[in-house]
Amino acid sequence: MEENGLLSKPMNGQETIIKLRAGDENAFSDIYKRHWRQVYNFTRLYINSSAEVMEVVQEVFVKLWETRERLDETKNLEGLLFIMTRNLIFNRSRKSFSEEAFKIQALASMENSYNIDAEIEASDLKEHIDKIVSLMPPRRRQIFRMSREEHLSRKEIALQLGITEKAVDRSLALALDFIREHLPLFLIFIGL
Repeated sequence: MEENGLLSKPMNGQETIIKLRAGDENAFSDIYKRHWRQVYNFTRLYINSSAEVMEVVQEVFVKLWETRERLDETKNLEGLLFIMTRNLIFNRSRKSFSEEAFKIQALASMENSYNIDAEIEASDLKEHIDKIVSLMPPRRRQIFRMSREEHLSRKEIALQLGITEKAVDRSLALALDFIREHLPLFLIFIGL
């Protein structure tokens, strides 16, 4: 990053939130760049339409900007983004009932306020999703992780593995179906 002709160091989490609270657009941009993919990937677990997923991502960050003055720099930003995303997904599900409504209602039963319990739940959910992913066949798991953790495009994955993009698409679709199938059981298990 360059600022007044000098290289500036990246802001840490607390510093970024403090600057965001003050209305610093660069801090907002930094948060967006760091976290949009997490919000996107979580939303894709519950919404199939790419356009709707992008709308949710956009809404999450608009809401973050609109409520920036109430942010607490001592709190976990990832936990807050998870809660905001979960609530937006739930609100959308109220408008149209679908086969995925059960999963979304399980999300909605979580506590709506931002607190340490929510951070723990977000961490538990990520840990459980990681466990679900570990149950997948090795090649499907590899493709899923290349997409979600390494943020590689379908084309990049296909080139690296020497397979077609269509094979990558199929593996990712099967991986998401597998996660959707196993996630509600976990949500019920933890009492959500």
